[in-house]
Amino acid sequence: MRIPGLPSLPVPPGPASAREDRWGYDPEYAERLEGWMDFLYTRWWRVHAAGLHNIPAEGPALVVANHAGTVPWDAAMMATAMRRAWAHESAPRHPRFLVLDWAFTLPWASVAIRRFGGVPASPDNALALLREGHVVFVFPEGAKGTGKPYSERYRLARFGRGGFVEVALQAGAPIVPCAVVGSEEIHPKLGELGGLAKLLRMPYLPVTPTFPLLGPLGAVPLPSRWRIEFDTPIDLGGVGAEAAQDSGRVFALADEVRDRIQRKVHENLVERGGAFL
Repeated sequence: MRIPGLPSLPVPPGPASAREDRWGYDPEYAERLEGWMDFLYTRWWRVHAAGLHNIPAEGPALVVANHAGTVPWDAAMMATAMRRAWAHESAPRHPRFLVLDWAFTLPWASVAIRRFGGVPASPDNALALLREGHVVFVFPEGAKGTGKPYSERYRLARFGRGGFVEVALQAGAPIVPCAVVGSEEIHPKLGELGGLAKLLRMPYLPVTPTFPLLGPLGAVPLPSRWRIEFDTPIDLGGVGAEAAQDSGRVFALADEVRDRIQRKVHENLVERGGAFL
């Protein structure tokens, strides 16, 4: 059954296209996805985005966000917000986002993710993208964020050792904290199927109110209301790449970014009100 007004998905990607850059991003494939992404953005999740002016119009930037949703749609909605805001610019930017390695083991999805701007998550890839002048989305919570139980929603997991700060310092790129509200409700995680997840080599396989009870239909995300806010950038241009070797400074900056995101998450939860109304 097709939902009225929902555009058809592009056909599954075939062999590598001549349009792809060295990271696999295909601008024409990304353009063909726009109708689908706009439906999710405007009608399904009714996303409200703020602070897009805080993303630099040119040059590199590292956008650091909280991560949730079991199936992480947050990067796609952040990218859609950015595209819609800059649609009439003479040189619109399409961000790149770092994705856990296991996603690239999924036959069709891995190619689609890559062609839409996804890149395997690693400090080397992040640094190379920034040095090429890209806007890069990174989610320091990783699988801990997307796999947290519903009872811990909107409580940010630890950011690890601050590797994203080291990358930003080495590239001389500003850090833009970003808060995402709404993603925690799309697949509320009630438990896990640990044995099956291990068999499938997945970080986790969740039990939600609709999965596995409804089978494949359980993969359809719930229509929560979203808010996305890009906060004021932290300018690291004058700090110097050598500061990446100062673990104390790196940890302090990582904590500052995490605290700012957590604060913005709480503010946007209050502004949003009900999750589905």
